[in-house]
Amino acid sequence: MGYTLNFNLIWRHFDKLWGGLLLSLELAVISIAIGIVIGLLLAVWYVSAGRLVRTAIAAYVEFIRNVPLILLVYLVFYGLPTVVDIAYSAQTSFIATLSLYSGAYLVEVFRSGLEAVPRGQLDAGKAIGLTPWQRLLHVRLPTMLRITLPALSNTFLSLFKDTSVASVISVPELTYGAQWINFNTFRIVEVYLVVTAMYLLTGYALLYALRLVERRFRAAH
Repeated sequence: MGYTLNFNLIWRHFDKLWGGLLLSLELAVISIAIGIVIGLLLAVWYVSAGRLVRTAIAAYVEFIRNVPLILLVYLVFYGLPTVVDIAYSAQTSFIATLSLYSGAYLVEVFRSGLEAVPRGQLDAGKAIGLTPWQRLLHVRLPTMLRITLPALSNTFLSLFKDTSVASVISVPELTYGAQWINFNTFRIVEVYLVVTAMYLLTGYALLYALRLVERRFRAAH
């Protein structure tokens, strides 16, 4: 007898999927916010500091970029508390991991953006008497943000999808909700079809909203 689709049990437990989706968005927003701070500070430091600092920042970036996210999640959640006297929840652990993960990628995004600022703009700022800090704040950062906004949007969308990894440490985001429903109803196809649709629709909605922000930002500058 063939498999017959039955979504009734999925809708009965849909609150777990909806709550998981909201948590996935929350994890992505918090992580990208912290990641922006990490990435921006390190990028500014990288372009203005000496070789030793640049080497240390490059080592951090290369380490994060070449280690799978799931392994980083295990290291922070299971490994770190065994060597350091520290305790935190699974959700806090995942936010810390995803923030460091996004920060490493954003270092490169912001660094390339800072280096792409036309030299003429910096010289003009210097000519009118702006200090290095004022040139950074009023010339380099606004121009850099305009250049890097599309890459920043793509990073956020990637982080939203990466929140699914949190399920491996039992953070009740969207994929974990799907696993719970699957375990309790055995409706494998139905639950993952619904979750796939939720990821797709949310991703496209975020992409549309982010593209609107990009167009308005370009128009304002």
